[in-house]
Order: sequence, then structure tokens, then C-alpha cells
Amino acid sequence: MSLSDFFSPLSPDKFAPKHGFLTSQMGLKADFYTNEFPDLEENQYDIAIFGVLDDRAAVNNEGCALGPDYFRAQFYSLNEGAFNSRLIDLGNIKAGASISDTYVAVKMVVSELMKLNILPIIIGGGQDLTYPQYLAYESLEQKVDLVVVDNKFDLDEEDQEGMAAKSDTYLNKILLHQPNYLFNFSNIGYQTYYVNQDSLKVMSKLYFDVHRLGEFTEDISLTEPIIRNANMISFDIGAIRSSDAAANANAGPNGFYGEQACRIARYAGMSDKLTSIGFYEFNPAFDQNGQTAMLLAQMVWYCIDGFYNRKKDFPLTPKSQYLIYRASLNDGSGEMLFVKSKKSDRWWMQVPYPTGISKNERFHLVPCRYDDYTMAVNGEMPDLWWRTYQKLL
Repeated sequence: MSLSDFFSPLSPDKFAPKHGFLTSQMGLKADFYTNEFPDLEENQYDIAIFGVLDDRAAVNNEGCALGPDYFRAQFYSLNEGAFNSRLIDLGNIKAGASISDTYVAVKMVVSELMKLNILPIIIGGGQDLTYPQYLAYESLEQKVDLVVVDNKFDLDEEDQEGMAAKSDTYLNKILLHQPNYLFNFSNIGYQTYYVNQDSLKVMSKLYFDVHRLGEFTEDISLTEPIIRNANMISFDIGAIRSSDAAANANAGPNGFYGEQACRIARYAGMSDKLTSIGFYEFNPAFDQNGQTAMLLAQMVWYCIDGFYNRKKDFPLTPKSQYLIYRASLNDGSGEMLFVKSKKSDRWWMQVPYPTGISKNERFHLVPCRYDDYTMAVNGEMPDLWWRTYQKLL
């Protein structure tokens, strides 16, 4: 089956201003699937945008299936930044006869794009589409680090009828999926009153990383090491406060500010590990003068800008590009190793594999902050080290 079977072609003129696109605008920098489906194997594209016209599992947010074209109307009028984008817009995935059919289409498209080393940017649709985005990694046979930007966990009890993963329960599907190739789950920006305590206990038991919105009030850069560890990211527009992004039926008064959301999106693009990202739950029916569509367009722009500013400094070789720091623990149980990139000043922590777990690698590298290093220098074990080690067992 060809990928073209899943898509509806686009008419770029539909998104152009009356005077047409300027030469500096993304509308003239991107390629579009119009009449003939592009040959993606020619290695001419770095990034592929596509929409998913399905909101059947979006809880209390009917209408978000219409979001992709409203996003395009704003995005392609933005000017290209200090990068030469190699971008293709594949159009929209049509809703299948059942939502399971839509999931199959999303899974296949994301999987094929990743195999071609093309970054998929998904514009939904409901956040349940995170589930088929995750399933796309099954064929890669690798562990997955998932980061979700959301004001809750989407881990409540779900309706077991059928195969739909509701937008407020899709995480259940991911956690219970077999084979299990989820190594770590991180939530950024949850609000405690939206989360039941049993869910918090589950996250703690699984040694997952969950972070309250308040942790980032003073410094949004604290999200960067968390995002840098992600293979895939799912961003719920409902994580942004309603004053900045009203176009979500579940929007609340608290959440990230628009500029913070753009910073998060740029961190995502800059992550060398990131191989897919989805922006979900944008519902134009609730937009105010196109404000949320504009914000979403700017978030995707920042993601692309981050992509073309990747540092490519993951600590491998040559070693001359890194500094190694050692810290001894107070209890005398050993020392911890940290790696700092000379290129970007970013930090990683070495967590050793338990004996017999890995035949090829001696340690696992996890992004961290300078604060983790200073904690270790003071003789204390960072919580991030312990949670990572427990997941390696």
C-alpha cells in the first residue's frame, strides 16, 4: 500500500493571502502534495507536516479534526528564519471507516517517514493519536522515551469496547501495549487538581518523570533536559492557558504562556533524539480571531527553527569535545560521572547498566542539569539517577 492512499492532496492557493505568498514566506519555501505524491526516497526533505482529520476519540472537543487547514492558513504566511528548510506538506490523512483504520494510517506514515530520516510533524485531531504515533516505533525495535506536554496524565479508566484510545485514556493503551518498548514517560506541566492521587502513585511506581506546571513558572529552560531525552513528543494545546490558546473545549485558566509553549517547541526541535512530534486538540471552533491558530503556527515554526539549529553533541566521539566530571557520594558507595558538551554547555549523567543487563554498553546517558551535578558534588544522589537506574533493571 502506498502512503498516497492515506492522504488528501492540498490546494496551496487556499492558504495564500489575496496578494499571494512573498518569496520569504514558508508558503513558497515548502513543497506540497497537490497532484502527484512526492518521492520521499530522493533524500530532498528533512521534515514532513501532515494533518489528521479525525476527532472521534477527542473527549469533549469535537471539531478538532478541522484544525490542520486553519493551522496552514497561518503557518505558510510566516517568514522563513535563518535556515533553509527542506519541508514537505503531505496533506491530510483522511478519517478511516473506523478510528482503528485511522490509527493504522498514522502508524504507517510515521514509521515510513522515520525510516527515511524525515521528521514527522503531526497536526491533529485528538490527542489519542499519540497512541498510533507510539506504535510507529514498533518496527524500529528500540526502546522509546515519550514526553507529553499536558495538564493531566490521560490515564483514567477507559471504555474497553472496541479499540479506540480516548484522548483522556490513551496512555493506558501505551502502558499496556505488548510488546512493551516504552523505556520512559515524562509529563511536563500537569496540574495537580486534574490528576487523581492513584495516577501519581502509578507514575512513582514505574519511576516515570512527572513535573507540575509550577516547576517551570520561573524558568521554562528547566524543560530542556527532559525534552532532550525524548524520541517522541505529544503536545496537547490544552496545556496552554486559555487566555493564550482558547481553541480547545477543555482549555483552562492556568497553563503555559504562549511564549513558553514556543520555547518548548524549539527545545523539541533541537533534540538530536527526537524523531516525531504531534500537536493535538487544536479546535478552530473555539478560536478567537485565529489567535490559537497563529500560536500553533509559531510553535511549529520554532520547532523547525530548533531542528535546523541542532547541536549534534550527544556524548559519543571525539572525546575532545566533552569534559568529564566525577563526584563521590557521601556514603562511600562510589562515584558518579557527568559529561558536559564544550559546544553547547549541556550536561548528561552516566548511569551504569546493572551487571548482565547489556552486553554492548556499560552505561546509559541521560540528559541532566548542572544542578544534578552540584547535588552529586555535595555527596547526594540525584533522584534522576536513581529513577533511571531502576528502569534499567
